[in-house]
Amino acid sequence: MAASRYSFTAKLDNGNFYGTWNGGNKVYFACEKGAIAYSTKIVKEGVRLDHISGNVYGDPGYWWIIAAASGIGWGLQVPPGTLLRIPTSVGAALALGR
Repeated sequence: MAASRYSFTAKLDNGNFYGTWNGGNKVYFACEKGAIAYSTKIVKEGVRLDHISGNVYGDPGYWWIIAAASGIGWGLQVPPGTLLRIPTSVGAALALGR
């Protein structure tokens, strides 16, 4: 099972939030700077990020890594023609959030 993007989000303690996960931004900027290798793909009609993640990583749960790297937010559905960045290493992307 994929590591959840929620694993690194803020925690609730007696009604107060603490901590945050800036991994999405870190993944995006790491791709921008060439620190994480990635391939690109143009989204086709009817294809969602979880479909692509399942095909590329073997687990649809890593869709959020593709979204973060591509700077498109957290939606599973993106318009056809959108250029995606797909990090070649899930581990490298996950390590940025720690």
